Amino acid sequence: MSRTRVFQVATGNVGTEMVKRLQHQPDLELVGVHCYTPDKVGQDVGELAGIGPVGVVATGSVDEILAARPDVVTFHGVWPDVELYERVLEAGIDVVTTADWITGHHRNANHVGADGRTEEQRIAAACERGGSSFYGTGMNPGLAQILTVVHSADVTEIEKVTCIESVDVSCHHSVDTWRNVGFGEPVTDPEVPRKLELGTRVFEDGVRLMADCFGLELDEVAFEHELGACTKEVDLGWFVLPEGSLGGALFSYVGKVAGVPRVELRLEWQMTPHTSPRWDIQGCYITKIEGDPVIYSKHMILPKPGTDFSSVEAFAAIGMTVTGMPALNAIKAVVAAPPGIVTSADLPLRAFAGRFAG
Repeated sequence: MSRTRVFQVATGNVGTEMVKRLQHQPDLELVGVHCYTPDKVGQDVGELAGIGPVGVVATGSVDEILAARPDVVTFHGVWPDVELYERVLEAGIDVVTTADWITGHHRNANHVGADGRTEEQRIAAACERGGSSFYGTGMNPGLAQILTVVHSADVTEIEKVTCIESVDVSCHHSVDTWRNVGFGEPVTDPEVPRKLELGTRVFEDGVRLMADCFGLELDEVAFEHELGACTKEVDLGWFVLPEGSLGGALFSYVGKVAGVPRVELRLEWQMTPHTSPRWDIQGCYITKIEGDPVIYSKHMILPKPGTDFSSVEAFAAIGMTVTGMPALNAIKAVVAAPPGIVTSADLPLRAFAGRFAG
């Protein structure tokens, strides 16, 4: 099997886990890692990931990415770096990212540049200059919507499709991420719903991706929400949630046609069970399809037998794995794709297939 040369960007929560996972991918070769933190530059990335030396030293400039001449760059930063994308793509190197991009709709609507160009326009132009491809994915939004779409293959007369994420999010240790969407802030603060929507608007892309696959023209995608207030102060060890602050939320992005809900992406996020109201968190992804026949399916993600859960970080690693692996497994298909921006609707089924060990 020919190996695809991969240059990874970022070694945060997802990136650190992907350094580990890349060591066991028979069709991928890690040839470099770009870090934004100066203190990491020059260190072996295996040491940074806690697995011992792997022979790849962290770098800190885009020029070093280009000099390595990889087949693809995997980007695992929290937020997109469009300047980096442009330089890499125009050099003929494909990009696969887990950072806030599924269809580009959300980025186009909320992040127009000073020159009036959308990020999609900038990325598409770079792809054209370099003959390269650009793809964004993740677990949710991303793979969860593909699972939902596939579940509709044996349904006729679809009335409504709902993709649900029902999870405890307290294992994701990023205070900045959660404050960005209002957690820890008083639920009576009128800014909290606005923060929740602004910080999660990429989930609208998940709705639009599903609608695209269904051939459905949406009139609007509405944001709906319920907030769960902490009934007491909760100290998670890494984040303190005051009494009365946002500790859980149920919110949805609902695609409508003529005012009728047709495609919904619902999220049930629990930081602590001590909220009012609170929801029955099921720890899984759920597909509900109203039609003929009716479909109800749970996608459970369970740890490998023998996994040591003596630390919270070990549990969190599962979430990071399922976020990053859809990107790694899609690399071959993205490299083979025609130049331009591609979505999951454009890729073949093998793009969503994992790899056997050994």
